Amino acid sequence: MNYVQKGIHALFSILIAALFTHTITPASSAQASFQSHCGTLCSHYDIVVIGSEIQGILLAKAAHDLGLNVLILDPRNKPGGELIEGEMWFLDEPFDKHGHSLVQGSIKPLFDGYDKGTIRKPVEFENYYEHLIQGIPLRSSIAIQSVQFELEKKEKSIHSLTYTAADGKIYTVQSKYWVENTDFSALTSKLDEKRIPGMESLYDGKNNKPDYMAATLMLKFKHVNWSMLHQAVLASYPLQNLIKKYGPNTYVDGSEATGFSNIMRTYKPHDNGLMLRGMNTVYQRNGEAIMNALLVYNVDPANPASVQAALYRAKTEAPYILNFLRQHIWGFSKAELNGFPDYLYIRDYNRFETKYVLNEHDVLNGNMFWDNVSIGGYSLDLQGTTRIREGIGFGQPDRYGIPLRSFLLKSYDNVIVAGKNIGATIKAYGSARIMPNTALAAEAIGIILGKERSKPLAELTPDDFKRIHYYLQTKYHIVLDK
Repeated sequence: MNYVQKGIHALFSILIAALFTHTITPASSAQASFQSHCGTLCSHYDIVVIGSEIQGILLAKAAHDLGLNVLILDPRNKPGGELIEGEMWFLDEPFDKHGHSLVQGSIKPLFDGYDKGTIRKPVEFENYYEHLIQGIPLRSSIAIQSVQFELEKKEKSIHSLTYTAADGKIYTVQSKYWVENTDFSALTSKLDEKRIPGMESLYDGKNNKPDYMAATLMLKFKHVNWSMLHQAVLASYPLQNLIKKYGPNTYVDGSEATGFSNIMRTYKPHDNGLMLRGMNTVYQRNGEAIMNALLVYNVDPANPASVQAALYRAKTEAPYILNFLRQHIWGFSKAELNGFPDYLYIRDYNRFETKYVLNEHDVLNGNMFWDNVSIGGYSLDLQGTTRIREGIGFGQPDRYGIPLRSFLLKSYDNVIVAGKNIGATIKAYGSARIMPNTALAAEAIGIILGKERSKPLAELTPDDFKRIHYYLQTKYHIVLDK
């Protein structure tokens, strides 16, 4: 095929895709008609995942292992999301009121390795991630051009999606299900669904202007004397004296350090759009440590220029923070910066209404649902914004259920949201957002998609879920009904 023929072929594919935008035709005839004109630049899948955050990857792997045809389309230049590109390696673990860990499923080996100290370095996290994506086609640096819909059904349904790939060519893909798995609503922002109010709902009754929790640039250090830090804290006991000296929630063991708010809050950033909070630092071995403490306000993850500007501002601040730590934190007197992540840790962005929006009463009351896909835990912890700079908390729940319906977009019959895109009120989101809660849900959904092929997700019944929960427990040791 010469270049002229290739150009004509690409143009023809675009025109065909356009013909199906917002058309109302029976699904079967539309499928047959589309496939007959699809050509080499169109492909068909059971599931297309947009983005490479760990939660959607777990969904993709579970479905792929059960024989479904899965494709991952990632708008980022490299795969990995917050876990790999953002290097968010201070892992928050949910526990119930009895101190039992709530981590289940394929995310558990990551947390077990983290707790044991065997997964702390970049290559160790990368090996875990690469094992999950093995055998699943993944295309990075894609840009969504258009979304085509089927409108005849009671609920809206995505029929196909057209995107530009890194090679500059335009492709069209069809799928039975679509998964929003980015941290900037790459797919759902195009679907005209109602946004769930965010942080602004805590102080603005009109909810006019969205407000988001700060992002973080993880700070990496080498030549840290962790033993000195640990011993300094032990020497400050009893607990009352420790709190008076360093602030509440100050704790150091052989691998993690938290708190030190009395010291950390005295740091005055050179950039007013930044703030240094409590330490939240994990020791990676051999004098290396990584800190989740530098908050970056006013980051728009959907705007690459905003992200790059935030990265620049935070990296510029890092040497000043290093000098501060050298002077004020035991064990950091000889520390040096140890490079920077390629991306930010994004906590919060636009989320859209799902078939059930989890609320703070569900979380605090420990509600369980007939369609549980996760058992969650963790405090209702909302990080700072420009209006609430130090964040705010709303209590510590016991275990609670998270239903499948909180991951199904409200007005669509084939759009799943993964990870931090969960449908939850902002207070409930403060707890539900952490990785183990949504990772378990994503994996469970992937398994359900692989096993329940004869019935759409939105049509599953309580009786179906009795069977599903039994299967998940006996086959995967995932317990979701209590």
